[in-house]
Amino acid sequence: MFGSKRIYLDYASATPVLPEALRAMRAAEGAFANPGGLHGEGVAAKKLLEDARGRIARQLGAKSRQIVFTSGLTESNNLAILGFARKIAISGISLGKSHWVTSSIEHASVLECFGEIERLGGKVSFVDPDPRGLISPEMLARAIRPNTVFISVGWANNEIGVVQPLAALSRTVHKAGSIVFHSDAGQAPLYLSPQVHTLGVNMLSLGSGKLFGPRGVGALYVRDPDEIAALILGGGQERGLRAGTEKVVPACGFAAAFEAIAAERDKETKRVRALRDKLAAKIVANVPGALINGSLKHMLPNMLNISIPHINSEYLVLALDRAGLALSTKAACSEGSNNESHVVGSLAEAQAKAAGTPIIAWRASNTLRISLGRDTSASDIKRAMQILVRVVKEVQAVS
Repeated sequence: MFGSKRIYLDYASATPVLPEALRAMRAAEGAFANPGGLHGEGVAAKKLLEDARGRIARQLGAKSRQIVFTSGLTESNNLAILGFARKIAISGISLGKSHWVTSSIEHASVLECFGEIERLGGKVSFVDPDPRGLISPEMLARAIRPNTVFISVGWANNEIGVVQPLAALSRTVHKAGSIVFHSDAGQAPLYLSPQVHTLGVNMLSLGSGKLFGPRGVGALYVRDPDEIAALILGGGQERGLRAGTEKVVPACGFAAAFEAIAAERDKETKRVRALRDKLAAKIVANVPGALINGSLKHMLPNMLNISIPHINSEYLVLALDRAGLALSTKAACSEGSNNESHVVGSLAEAQAKAAGTPIIAWRASNTLRISLGRDTSASDIKRAMQILVRVVKEVQAVS
């Protein structure tokens, strides 16, 4: 569409669909019937749907009945958080007596759900990260109260890519009592094994569009499906947890993509990390004042978030786009809505507090998010670096 000379470095926003997923969807195109139908066509569609569910479950080390198909990550997060709240309400328990915990650097689809919990009367604690962008078990333990019922911490941050120690966090959560632990997996399964029992989560949100699968389909792993109630009501599909005729063809594409990324996970992790580290070193050396947000040691191998002084980040992104380089300032769903990144703002505050110095005022508003992917090559990184250095100088000269 845009020509071969462009370089795409915004894989954290959306990934292209793998050939394996496209083939799976083409093979399933004939399954147009409603999977709830009793006729042969309906049975065939149901078989494909359940096969896709089982394949995704196997990648998670879960059971098929623990997988609920959704429209994507946002709905999966809503179903986990607000579905649990609705289950509490249906049980006759007042939300006003409940306490909930999340981090201050979550995706908007998580933070807005907790905002709704507060509006409904629940009490919410927001845990700030340390200067590296991490939430430690000790930090989480300090936030837990006797009436804490639900905790959500994203596995890998969608802006800075810092990976949270989910297994250690889950041990802290479960040691404290009967608390449900949820995580937004984001792009983490591209590079980290998503075995739910190892992670220790009660719920895990997945989105096909972040994992080289088709848009419009996602999944929620729920250890105990009785812990949530449906938010979308209707025909009782997905074991009564998500009404609406199931999307058989996208589900098949999702399953195929999930299997494909798992097969190349180790090799791809090493490859993109080498490219990312090279790019990070060159940016620090060639872009005066550039700061890396988060710890590269604890970051997804494809992610790099930087702040650059004396720029308008959105203007810079548009200038880079005209030069053939596609990247973003922060989460794509937040582009243009607010000039500052709440994630980088939390990091800047933590680092200033730890060092006893003033907060760097421009850091949260001058961010660039660079995310590599399966098709990123060494020549792409070399050319992207050349474009970035040139355009930053041009933008700084007129700022």
